[in-house]
Amino acid sequence: MIKAVLFDLDNTLVDFMRMKTISCEAAIDAMIKAGLDMEKKKAMDTLFYLYDKKGLEYQKIFQLFLRHVTGKVDYGIMACGIVAYRRVKDGLIYPYKNVIPTLNKIKKKRKIIILSNAPRIQAWLRLAAMGMHDMFEHVITFDDTKVRKPGKEPFLYALKKLKLKPEECLMVGDSLGGDILPAKKMGFKTAYAKYGFDPTMCEVSKVKADYVLEDIKDLLKILE
Repeated sequence: MIKAVLFDLDNTLVDFMRMKTISCEAAIDAMIKAGLDMEKKKAMDTLFYLYDKKGLEYQKIFQLFLRHVTGKVDYGIMACGIVAYRRVKDGLIYPYKNVIPTLNKIKKKRKIIILSNAPRIQAWLRLAAMGMHDMFEHVITFDDTKVRKPGKEPFLYALKKLKLKPEECLMVGDSLGGDILPAKKMGFKTAYAKYGFDPTMCEVSKVKADYVLEDIKDLLKILE
């Protein structure tokens, strides 16, 4: 019997990549307007190339970007980019459709927790922005174990907090490589959030989750 449901956060509950892309476009537009001599598409491609290397939560990305493309950091240009990024980002943190009513129904009978690779403060800021800061039994982030999924440490930490066995837990995530594969190896039940953004899909397309979600509300039938 499933006693707890573990949710990845970004691209499972919140449409993180949409927010990230639109915010970065605003930042690039602002930096170009402030004097960055670069075509927008090339700038976006370069920015996300650097994100791929450093991680999507890297806090000094615009400093790194300017040094990479111009050889130096123009703080006036960088400031314009940061301000534009933050202004747009703060207005774009929304849960996917049906997330909140689905979670409210699940938590009546089961424990629900967050298991995210995001830094602690970033995870809590997103939850607060969506009005979901008090919905979860635990919010487990990178800061708790200093290991990111697909490492096993976050999953083991979650089991310890929940005081449950893997087979009593369902892991829900958008990443076949980061969420589904490691959870399956450890004995968790798994549900793949197909509606989310999965950068590992091409690499691990043979991984099969126990369930595939076209919409998060599909969980309600699974947990009946």
